[in-house]
Amino acid sequence: MDDTSPTHSSTDYDYLIKFLALGDSGVGKTSLLFQYTDNEFTGKFISTVGIDFREKRVVHRAPGTDGTLGRSQRIHLQLWDTAGQERFRSLTTAFFRDAMGFLLLFDISSEQSFLNIRNWLTQLQTHAYCENPDIVLCGNKVDLEEQRQVSEERAKEMATKYGLPYFETSAATGQNVAKAIECLLDMVMLRMERSVDKSVFPGSRNREQYEIDEASKENGWCCF
Repeated sequence: MDDTSPTHSSTDYDYLIKFLALGDSGVGKTSLLFQYTDNEFTGKFISTVGIDFREKRVVHRAPGTDGTLGRSQRIHLQLWDTAGQERFRSLTTAFFRDAMGFLLLFDISSEQSFLNIRNWLTQLQTHAYCENPDIVLCGNKVDLEEQRQVSEERAKEMATKYGLPYFETSAATGQNVAKAIECLLDMVMLRMERSVDKSVFPGSRNREQYEIDEASKENGWCCF
């Protein structure tokens, strides 16, 4: 998967796809997204208030069953960053239904953030556009190995229990950040390809060839 040119017109991509980053406050959602879009990291913690988002253009080529790659799709990713605090929950859950995929983060140095993964999954079942949305689980801050409270084995067991891909990530070093997001994109694109009824997707209007109309792109909605 390669980045496209940083300069874009309003019509030079095939799909607009929205992902939502979820998890407790302080697990590194903002830093992880910033690392992915800008290849930068700041150690300063500034709590997200409500909702924020970052954007990135990528070229996606779906892997085939025979190991070959399919045709290129130009993707405009909107990566939405949610506040983890309980007082913002009613605001952030309103955005769940509009997302096509979810990055669910916990901090490997925080036992409580790991235990709260179950609560986030319950929230997703209730508020996402379907009962089994595409989710990638990330154990973030693996650069803090000496402070680890959650073993990789325990995290993998939980991921297996819920049928989720699992990545150990570091927003500080960039470890597995791109891999996690690219895995989620592969899952979402595969689901779209296999879906008979495209109208089940957030913002979809079930148009022929699933074209994205200009009004929808300008308003930040996914339209297929």
